[in-house]
Amino acid sequence: MALVGRDPDPGTAAWFEVQVDGLDLGAFTSCEGLGAEFEVFEYMEGGENTYFHKLPGRMKYTTVKLSRPVDAKTSAIGTWFKKLRDQVTRGNGKISVYDGNKKLIATWELAGMYPVRWTGPSLTAEGNQVAKETLELAHNGFLS
Repeated sequence: MALVGRDPDPGTAAWFEVQVDGLDLGAFTSCEGLGAEFEVFEYMEGGENTYFHKLPGRMKYTTVKLSRPVDAKTSAIGTWFKKLRDQVTRGNGKISVYDGNKKLIATWELAGMYPVRWTGPSLTAEGNQVAKETLELAHNGFLS
């Protein structure tokens, strides 16, 4: 398991580990947008004026947005982006959520995952805010 030697912040209730095709992108403290939805088409039937038929269309998957304080794994994201600069290739990945005691809670395996945006920290000597980064991932659906 990739957690050997990793000590999450004890104040963090849950954290998320991300891997793509075996590349460990590290642990994140926030994960948003892990979801799917059907497009819905409304169809009006002739002579029936009390309702619309609602038919399922294509399924689409939302972009996953992960955030964390900058750490040693930040460079792994830069390396991944550099590798994909000339040709974006999709890889299979997984997002695993752990509790504060390193116990695995759940894992989502994603097909065709690739990065769409990385936002680095806003650095300033003023204040005492933690430098954070954000990674956004697109994917083609769940494998499991």
